Amino acid sequence: MITETKEITNSEDVIDVRDVIARFEELETELDDAHEDSETNEILDLRAEFDVLKGLLEELKGCGGDHDWRGDWYPIVLVRESYFEDYARELAEDIGAINKDATWPNNHIDWEAAAEELSQDYSNVEFDGVEYLFR
Repeated sequence: MITETKEITNSEDVIDVRDVIARFEELETELDDAHEDSETNEILDLRAEFDVLKGLLEELKGCGGDHDWRGDWYPIVLVRESYFEDYARELAEDIGAINKDATWPNNHIDWEAAAEELSQDYSNVEFDGVEYLFR
């Protein structure tokens, strides 16, 4: 079996749902091509990974977002809850809300409070025991 996509794990700070879908589709094809009676460790591992991704996609199905897949809408980005404060800071820089090169007032912003307020616009999903936020 040749795997071209990378394994999606809950150790990532940010997960692109399009990568999850690509990996899911690849696993789906590999498992469909495997013989029914084939129960090698590799096949069992692929099935376990497939089931975890299937559960994640089922939870995200129809939760809005900007990606249409198989007739339902999915969010594009999942942000690990423990990384959300850093994500909020990067988002503020990316949208021009703050000057990323300035030390003042950036070094006095309460990023924990800013992230908490931003998270009010997000929903949560559990991925293999880890909480991720999405919009």
